[in-house]
Amino acid sequence: MNQVLAIMAGSVWKILVKVGDQVDAGQDVVILESMKMEIPIAVDFGGTVKEVKVSEGDFVNEGDVMVEFE
Repeated sequence: MNQVLAIMAGSVWKILVKVGDQVDAGQDVVILESMKMEIPIAVDFGGTVKEVKVSEGDFVNEGDVMVEFE
């Protein structure tokens, strides 16, 4: 798996990584806001960020790709 998907519909509240960042398994990469709750999205794997496909304030649906890794 080399993508981080939205686990629910919501707004992208904060992006915690940028292209080229190294991440470890369990690290939060995006925080979604849904129904006034902040939901951190963590990766299940380590790797290097290849592309961030969303911007802060964007609305995402469940299953949308938010971050891709190499």
